[in-house]
Amino acid sequence: MTLLLAADAALPHSGSDARLVTAMLLGIAVIVALISWLKLHPFLALTLGSGVLAAVAGVPFDKLMNSFSTGFGATVTSVGLLIGLGAMLGKLLADSGGADIIADTVLARSGPRSMPWAMGLIAAVLGLPLFFEIGVVLLVPIVVLVARRGNLPLLRVGIPALAGLSVLHGLIPPHPGPLVAVSALHANLGVTLALGLLVAVPTLVVAGPLFARVAERWVGPLELPAVDQGEAEAEQVDRRRPGFGATLGTILLPVVLMLGKALVDITVDNPTATPQRILDFVGSPLIALLLAVLVAMVTLGRAAGFDRGRISATAAAALGPIAGIVFIVGAGGGFKQTLVDVGVGNVVSSWATHLHISALLLGWLIAVLIRVATGSATVATITAAGIVAPLATGMSTAHTSLLVLAIGAGSLFFSHVNDAGFWLVKEYFGMSVGQTLKSWSAMETLISVLAIALIMPLSLLV
Repeated sequence: MTLLLAADAALPHSGSDARLVTAMLLGIAVIVALISWLKLHPFLALTLGSGVLAAVAGVPFDKLMNSFSTGFGATVTSVGLLIGLGAMLGKLLADSGGADIIADTVLARSGPRSMPWAMGLIAAVLGLPLFFEIGVVLLVPIVVLVARRGNLPLLRVGIPALAGLSVLHGLIPPHPGPLVAVSALHANLGVTLALGLLVAVPTLVVAGPLFARVAERWVGPLELPAVDQGEAEAEQVDRRRPGFGATLGTILLPVVLMLGKALVDITVDNPTATPQRILDFVGSPLIALLLAVLVAMVTLGRAAGFDRGRISATAAAALGPIAGIVFIVGAGGGFKQTLVDVGVGNVVSSWATHLHISALLLGWLIAVLIRVATGSATVATITAAGIVAPLATGMSTAHTSLLVLAIGAGSLFFSHVNDAGFWLVKEYFGMSVGQTLKSWSAMETLISVLAIALIMPLSLLV
């Protein structure tokens, strides 16, 4: 944290603390306006917002470019590789039929009463390697099919599926938001993953199967959307599919490796011991995900009958759609670094200390405000992490991870009409705007509030 402790040396600035806070607010306002009103791509909005922030703070142009490019490069280096590997794993899971075998196996063992719980479980498992949007596309046909066959209300099985995907997206690495916050706050990824799962499970239970009953009463009966399964079924004819055990093991492999590293780091105090050195290596996020992708090429790709060319093409096809995500994350890192270098983070840290505001609550509130304003969970996470980063200095490993989770929880608050996810859910489930607000938006808000309500008392125990 040398950069945080010597912000003035990194970038000379003029003006008082009030000027720096004004610069921060104007920078964020520009980002909000460009994304929400002018519909500019978040990458461009974050880049321009960084320029406004630095200009108002009195930073020379060459220093601005250095800060932004440094933050962009560092973030893409630390996070971009993990996003790419996660996308490859998710693509192999989807194209091989592994996602289908997980869903079919769990649903085959579920009755009508347990079906909402089964959908939440399926979404949580598939949500580990899949981005939210991809998970929605994969799960909607399953949700509709289950609702039709079981004669169940659509939201009774749909809400648990959406909750499972959303909770994992906001709280659990290797999703982009948590990864960026882990990088910005220099948190331990394994500890963040462990604590994230501890918060995610009860949050999913309440916001998923339990809230589904409330949502279906608020919204009323929905007509089941028509889902064309013909093409998907035709593709599965005469094609092998991976086994359930192999698929589940492949999905959980990086999680187990990262959790194993975190557990050994906490319980064993001998960095030179061979077992710990091995786990430190294979449990590092990059190696864990790389191993999972290599294993998936065999357990998913080869098991589905893919030849080497098909496996290579599948992995390559995963990278194109995530280019925009990587650039948004990188620009967010540039904006974060500009916030840090002009000294905004130190000002916010000083004010929080004098006002006795909990760093966890402050991170959550900042993420909430930016989420509601921009509609982007990733932008909210990146910006909030940059603002509260100095507060992580001196925190214990566990509390730094909880700060990551608090920011992630805030980034999920009240998805509405400025969020692409809002429209994705609305269209796939055939709801009106009002119905989507009563179901999806309410569910997102419940997840956010429940998560921070669990994180705050947890911070007293760890």
